[in-house]
Amino acid sequence: MKVALVHDWLVTEGGSEKVLKALAELFPGPIYTLFQKDNSNEAIHTSFLQKIPGIQKYYRNFLPLFPLAIKSFDLSTYDLIISSSHCVAKSVSVLPHQTHICYCHTPMRYAWEAHLTPMHPIKKLLAKPVLKALQLYDQKTASHVDHFIANSTHVANRIHRFYGREATVIHPPVDTHLFSISPEKGDYFFTCARLVPYKRIDLLLEAFAKLPKERLLIAGDGPQKEVLKRKAPKNVTFLGYLPDVRYRETLSKAKAFLHAAEEDFGITLVEAQSAGIPVIAYGVGGSRDIVIAEKTGLFFPKQTPESLLEAIQQFEAQQFDPSTIKQYAEKFSKEEFFTKMREFLDSKSLHFS
Repeated sequence: MKVALVHDWLVTEGGSEKVLKALAELFPGPIYTLFQKDNSNEAIHTSFLQKIPGIQKYYRNFLPLFPLAIKSFDLSTYDLIISSSHCVAKSVSVLPHQTHICYCHTPMRYAWEAHLTPMHPIKKLLAKPVLKALQLYDQKTASHVDHFIANSTHVANRIHRFYGREATVIHPPVDTHLFSISPEKGDYFFTCARLVPYKRIDLLLEAFAKLPKERLLIAGDGPQKEVLKRKAPKNVTFLGYLPDVRYRETLSKAKAFLHAAEEDFGITLVEAQSAGIPVIAYGVGGSRDIVIAEKTGLFFPKQTPESLLEAIQQFEAQQFDPSTIKQYAEKFSKEEFFTKMREFLDSKSLHFS
């Protein structure tokens, strides 16, 4: 089988890019993407958008061109097309004799979750017809896909709601082998996230303002960093970006990992559990696939400081076994991802060597 991989764009190293990297290990060969950070890798084919100066920084302004750009790829010589999609990659052109599998990180976020982005009322009014057109486009091009794979049950439900299609859940691969249980434990709670509004770091700050005897360490950077630092109580420390080794060390000594956002999946939650660290997470979204209540962590039902505080109090009254937590995290390993992908392909009679 000749296989082509299609990805939306390659600018940052996020969860979807880690999935693409794992897929490329299974299917070595060409990758097609709208644009990338630099154009030095000959195995990666980019669209005409790559020639636009500053596209890597201002790509959101060119969203109306994405459908045209993804259609510009000629994939007619391939037998199997696997798209890694959170925007338009699933909309690539396919022919009747080709099989198209979409690993869907989420239905097009720009079309379905625009309400989550702060917007001036006039701009919001003008954006309405554009968003409606994007939603119709996203639904229509779902028919280009033969089989959907979702990265979580949460996303599988959204695929069903927006596209009317069923999806098989195969969780993203996580480098669980890089994390280990530390014999030393610190006296702090820990979180790691990009400092943007939907991550709800503000909720953590409000909660810890009421827990003056507890410490919270926050790793990560982002546009909200200075605003959040000004709001933070004295028992909260911002660590900024942490190199991998220091991140793993800091994580492994934490009392618990805190997560207040609604995520499609949540790789950091798996990483925490890979280090034997219990997770206290908002109980909506991908966290439901990762955390087992009372065994590997706890959920709080509402995105409020009071709800989180109640979960922290419950956590302090319980004991968690690090070995049990780590053992459970192995179901999200890269090896497990490879096994599930091979099983999925076999179930569709798509055999490869």
